Amino acid sequence: MTDSLGWRRKFAVLIPSTNTSVQPEFDGMRPEGVTNHVSRIRIPNNPLNSDEDFRQLVENIAAAQLEAVDSAMTCEPDHIVLGISVETFWGGLAASRKLNAELEAHTGLGVTGGAEACAAAFAKLGVKRIAVMTPYFPVGDRNVQQFFEESGYSVVRIKGLKCASPVLIAHATPAQLRATAEELDGDDVDAVIQVGTNLAFGALAAKMEAERKKPILAINTAIYWHALRKNGIADKVKGWGSLLEKL
Repeated sequence: MTDSLGWRRKFAVLIPSTNTSVQPEFDGMRPEGVTNHVSRIRIPNNPLNSDEDFRQLVENIAAAQLEAVDSAMTCEPDHIVLGISVETFWGGLAASRKLNAELEAHTGLGVTGGAEACAAAFAKLGVKRIAVMTPYFPVGDRNVQQFFEESGYSVVRIKGLKCASPVLIAHATPAQLRATAEELDGDDVDAVIQVGTNLAFGALAAKMEAERKKPILAINTAIYWHALRKNGIADKVKGWGSLLEKL
């Protein structure tokens, strides 16, 4: 017997407790027979005013993560999906791989993380030169750039929005996100990628991709696409851009 709703896969989705964008976006991408089971990594919604504040945010996530993992494991999921961005980039490529390996060893399950999902999307799309939008402070942007460059991609431009708290990341407006993506785009980049899973950019990225005739990618879409494909689920889901609709 299998789960009546998650008869294909049950995803344990880990997100910071302050994140309000991953859950609705992932549910909008979910094909029949796949279910998302959110476990929140409890962190405070402390103000973000500096690189040091941002480092503390990353430390808060890391300190509370395993509690959320163990909570999620009680529903007997099939796969772990990290609805977290910054931690998967922090420290570059080797650190990202180490994080995945540690979670795989702890749970005995496969893991999909944001950084690896973006790199997988670039490889699938033939992207080499990128521009990056983040909600982060400069220290976060440097870690994102480090990961991408160590993974073989050229970061032509990167812009952090310096959002004033973890919750306020989700308050970035569609107009602000569109203007930033347009500012970052140019003939010298193959794609624009947004990272920071609490920025609600998935549906807008798909619209901009159609308008601009090039990959405009949202990390939440990349994560969910990669999780589905790693689990042998090839369903095409409309409304979220080329990754889920075509690849």
